[in-house]
Amino acid sequence: MVGPISEAEREAGNRKIKLVLLAIVTATPPLIALQLDPSPIQLLAAAGVGFALGLVVVWYLGRLAAEFAGSGPRRRRRR
Repeated sequence: MVGPISEAEREAGNRKIKLVLLAIVTATPPLIALQLDPSPIQLLAAAGVGFALGLVVVWYLGRLAAEFAGSGPRRRRRR
């Protein structure tokens, strides 16, 4: 029978997921830009924007996951 995964394995898995998500989000804008026949500078700019957007997405999803896991601060909305 398989036991629970260790904290080190969990962190390694989360790191891999974050890197793959960052790579996908980073690669998307340059691939879209390739359809418009960009100059090399425009292609690099699209990659830079994709990388920045990827960092924001990974940061946001990390905070969201921490909140659902209970390890982050929980804020309740007042109605």
